[in-house]
Amino acid sequence: MKKIKMGMVGLGRLGIQHAENIAFRVPQAELTAVCALEEDKINEVQENWGVPYGYTEYDEMIQNEELDAVFLCSPSSLHCDQIEKALDAGLHVLSEKPLGTTVEECKVAEKAVEKHPDLVFMLAFMRRYDPSYVYAKKMIDEGKVGKPFLYRGYSQDPESAIDGTLEYLAHSGGEFIDMAVHDIDAARWLLDSEPKQAWAIGGCYAYPQFAEYDDGDNVSALMKFENDAMGFLFAGRTAPHGYNVETEIIGTEGILRIGSVPQKNLVEILDQDGVRKECSQDFLERFDQAYVDELQEFVDCIIEDRKPDITVYDGTKNTKIAYDLTGSFQENKLIDIE
Repeated sequence: MKKIKMGMVGLGRLGIQHAENIAFRVPQAELTAVCALEEDKINEVQENWGVPYGYTEYDEMIQNEELDAVFLCSPSSLHCDQIEKALDAGLHVLSEKPLGTTVEECKVAEKAVEKHPDLVFMLAFMRRYDPSYVYAKKMIDEGKVGKPFLYRGYSQDPESAIDGTLEYLAHSGGEFIDMAVHDIDAARWLLDSEPKQAWAIGGCYAYPQFAEYDDGDNVSALMKFENDAMGFLFAGRTAPHGYNVETEIIGTEGILRIGSVPQKNLVEILDQDGVRKECSQDFLERFDQAYVDELQEFVDCIIEDRKPDITVYDGTKNTKIAYDLTGSFQENKLIDIE
């Protein structure tokens, strides 16, 4: 069986997890090359996992004729340029979210994808591949909740991770593009509609450093969709209990809730402090299987010569909506989304 030889770009916290999934958890994939700025990380992965090639220059890596595809987990502002270069080099591309940090960047990626219809391009919005979200989507499509008319999404990072968040602030693009974009995509997907109006609010309730970038440490938005459905999302950086992603879909005939009580597993602890459940502490733990399943879908698309359901245009729409919400937040006003 032919394996898809992949190059991993970026070996940060998420990148190293993606690299491990390529190397060990998807049988049809092979980790052939890694690329990062940190030579010590490259050397460690090569030595420990037997990866043949290591690069500190992306342009050099994509000239490796052994590669079939690349997985981009680089800084968000580099995605679109790297997507274009990889596709022009004849490589399939799986890119982490967001597609780009500006709509102009996203348009560059759109043209690159359109130029290479024979290649697979896929965006890694992992909730679309999480077993619980996949099941909820199936129930909605089968009419099990009637007509869905409200999406409610909470996405909260643990306050224990705030130091890393503050270090990344200058490059994040803001909380709507960096974090709430997952709920934007999930709402569009689950409601099967596009938002047409929105009002975003929030503030710096615990960390004034966010204000230096016209951002907030906790933000929210209310959206009205073209099919008249409502959407509410909340994104925060200061959860005291752990990593918390919670989604609710309300329909005319039923309600779906995903992760309404955030928990690490099904274990309950009974001790001198009472009865409690532990929470996942980061996205790697909560969406572990989703990251594997999205990679499997990408590999299957290449092998089966088909395209994934999520497109480059979804990436552009998610980025545009996120920046529209950022503008609403900064200007404190209701906006129309074109």
